[in-house]
Amino acid sequence: MKNLNSWFEKGLNAHTYISSMKVHQENLLNVYNHIQVQVNNEELDFLHTLQTKDLKAVILTADWCGDAMVNLPIFLRLANEGLIETRYLNRDDNLDLMDQYLTNGTARSIPIIILLDKEGNEIGKWGPRAPYVQDLVTTLKEEVPSKESPEYEQAFKQFISTLTAQFATDEHLWNEVKKDLISFLKGVSV
Repeated sequence: MKNLNSWFEKGLNAHTYISSMKVHQENLLNVYNHIQVQVNNEELDFLHTLQTKDLKAVILTADWCGDAMVNLPIFLRLANEGLIETRYLNRDDNLDLMDQYLTNGTARSIPIIILLDKEGNEIGKWGPRAPYVQDLVTTLKEEVPSKESPEYEQAFKQFISTLTAQFATDEHLWNEVKKDLISFLKGVSV
């Protein structure tokens, strides 16, 4: 079991991280301000059972990342209800840690949320995407031509623009992310 207390201590708290954002701060705050946690009492009751567990989370992220823009405010809402203390680390400044959490063994995909017990031991990992979002991204990416194509650069920019807009406004997508994050938290033995 990895102890990540030193990484947790190194991270920024949510307020400092969000205040320092330059790319997606407005969109992140929009998601944070509009996502509903109290959709049903079962959800809220579960999150409240976490309040006495002294859980913490180390989150690998970057301001420019659209996935982080949509996932982090949803997790932060859940963490606030469960009294899970969060710390944020910039991926590119913390590659020693990032490289321990590669997606498919090769990609430095973010965000990565590492849940810790009260001693700082890793008890679970989530990220970078909920399955619903991964399916959406895969479908949208099918429209983008291969990198060798002269149309690739423009098509990829349009793909990113479309995806960012959907991430920032699609409440169904937000609820799918929330559902997956709650499932993750329920699956962690605390």
